[in-house]
Amino acid sequence: MNPLSFMSANFVARQLNYNMTEGWGQGDRATNDYFRPLATYAERFEALLVEVRALNFEMIDIWTGHLNWQWATPEHVVIARDLLAKHRLGVASLAGGFGNTREEVEKSCQLANALGTTVLGGNAGLLKTDRAALVAILKEHGVRLGIENHPEKTPQELLEKIGDGADSFIGAAVDTGWFGTQGFDAMFALVELRNHLVHIHLKDVLAPGAHVTCRYGQGCVPIQRCAEMLQRLDYTGPISIEHEPEHSDPTEDIRANARSLRRWLATPPAP
Repeated sequence: MNPLSFMSANFVARQLNYNMTEGWGQGDRATNDYFRPLATYAERFEALLVEVRALNFEMIDIWTGHLNWQWATPEHVVIARDLLAKHRLGVASLAGGFGNTREEVEKSCQLANALGTTVLGGNAGLLKTDRAALVAILKEHGVRLGIENHPEKTPQELLEKIGDGADSFIGAAVDTGWFGTQGFDAMFALVELRNHLVHIHLKDVLAPGAHVTCRYGQGCVPIQRCAEMLQRLDYTGPISIEHEPEHSDPTEDIRANARSLRRWLATPPAP
């Protein structure tokens, strides 16, 4: 069975008391501001990990709101590594934005290396401005970039960004919820991107045209069919459970999502 990972960005609205009225950037800033101070980092990061373990996860996707290459000092990194080991949590990916310059992407890769992951799941502006430099940095650090689809309306648009795949160092971190927002069947997107799957963000959204995340089965994304298709495609990597409501605590929904996903993955797909 694929290992399941908790996307820490699920708590994007937590530091706003689940009243995120100004969009993602508001939650991103609030979370970074809360976790950045070194004096309180150990206490606050450990509280996050304790909660993730209580939900029965053994892996976590560390969103840059909780540990950011822009402000992480060596002391932050040591604290994070020690606490991850203490709570027996593996790191599936570093999630977020990874910079527009060589120096910024280098820092992102160094942080991924320090956390013991080989996956950056998100986006890097350097891909557009200097692809060759990006590929060289990824290869130097042994890190793969999984491009997360947001504005892309079809898998073909994502494939155009992936290009030749740079010896598999550039691929897709498929966000099923964003394909739902764009009105594209996420199961078929997985098929189209099957040769480039770096990571999976399994997410449901209420309806096309907006990005209101929800519990599996309550929205427009064929989540169970996506899970079955990943089995057919022999995808063996981690699957990140993602649900980032702006006005409610996602904890119980995520607990239910994990139960459902484990059940689907334990059942071989029909021929």
